[in-house]
Amino acid sequence: MTNARQNYRENLTHTGFIFIGGEEHEMQVKNLSISGMLAVIDTSHSMLVTHNERDLFLLIKQSSLVDIYIEKLNLAGEAEVVRIEMDGQHIVIGLEFKQISYDADNLLYKRKAYRKSMAAPGQVLITKHVYEFMTRNVSVDGLMICISEHIAVQKGMLIEFKFDKLHLHGEAKIAWFEYNDNEGTLLGLEYQLMEKADIKGIPQFYHREV
Repeated sequence: MTNARQNYRENLTHTGFIFIGGEEHEMQVKNLSISGMLAVIDTSHSMLVTHNERDLFLLIKQSSLVDIYIEKLNLAGEAEVVRIEMDGQHIVIGLEFKQISYDADNLLYKRKAYRKSMAAPGQVLITKHVYEFMTRNVSVDGLMICISEHIAVQKGMLIEFKFDKLHLHGEAKIAWFEYNDNEGTLLGLEYQLMEKADIKGIPQFYHREV
């Protein structure tokens, strides 16, 4: 009998992307289980813009969590690096899933960009009042935030925000809003007049047409 903690792994080869050091790198998924996967980055083919293969290896080794996206498997989210080694020009990475969506293709198609789960505080200015918020998720297109009180807002309203964790501040448009059971307000915000390249630490992982 197999150990209950061991998971069946399916051998396969799919192309995916891993976000590390502020860049997206192509990877090949070699096997996959319900709890994680083994992936390989071929540094001879990877576009190493700001890091050489040794730098990239060290960045991954020093990282606890990384963002991943595998279009063919409709899978995206965060994974923990549990193993890493160099094999010639290949970086072999063992990943354990942490926060994963298995419907990423539909989500990315609808939302255009990957949304990273993130809970961090910020401030927003709405009709001359400053409110504290906590983010639910963040993308290169906008934020989903929660304010712990009922706020009167309208779709399309322009507001100002400040989010220190990613060093973001500026104007955003309310794309949607709803009120939760705890008398709080959920807001979907779209950045205004902000370049995606200015948003560090968040992968784009845009829906890629086949």
